[in-house]
Amino acid sequence: MSNITVQDVKERVIADNDAVAGVLRAELEAKNVFLINLMASPGAGKTTTLVRTINALKDEYRIGVMEADVDSVVDAETIEKTGAKVIQLHTGGSCHMDADMTKRGIEALGTDNLDVVFLENVGNLVCPAEFDVGAAKKVMILSVPEGDDKPLKYPLMFTVSDCLLVNKTDTAKVFHFEIDRLKENIKPLNQHMPVFPVSALTGDGFDEWITWLKNEIKTWRLHN
Repeated sequence: MSNITVQDVKERVIADNDAVAGVLRAELEAKNVFLINLMASPGAGKTTTLVRTINALKDEYRIGVMEADVDSVVDAETIEKTGAKVIQLHTGGSCHMDADMTKRGIEALGTDNLDVVFLENVGNLVCPAEFDVGAAKKVMILSVPEGDDKPLKYPLMFTVSDCLLVNKTDTAKVFHFEIDRLKENIKPLNQHMPVFPVSALTGDGFDEWITWLKNEIKTWRLHN
């Protein structure tokens, strides 16, 4: 019989990450800062959606943004034009943000004069779903060109998300995208998750999304 010890490294990594996420979540709650983990594939329209969202919220909330990318400052420069406080986070090749990276990003951003912070995670439908970053809410964006079958291919992302924005609805006819078929594919994974069809280009559907987000922030504050 073998005496070799087997250690599940991934399980330990996730457990360590969850511990840091819990500490960060408690710290943000104490400061009354609402952190949103925004996740999507590259090209889904995260930054464009975020710009329109910030413009709809900035008269009511003081907003900060952490832009996570492997390289460049392109998205941070775009966000800066909204007037939101922004910091660029380079992940050094990592395909996701974890709790420790997020905590260090929050410390660098500073939260003394902020009410809401968005983390625009690295573009990816796999790794970001596995790592709790200490956010109050996880919001996913799926763009119409990606297809309505994505819940079948990337189930964890749809399972852990609190809200789904279906972006680029202005292209639905071109890509034969069926919102009802998407919802049927989501139902076995997360039947209570709200789904908001939106177009970051035209603004269609944003009223419903912004109303939901404001209600979530208000509810969160009442419980903290």
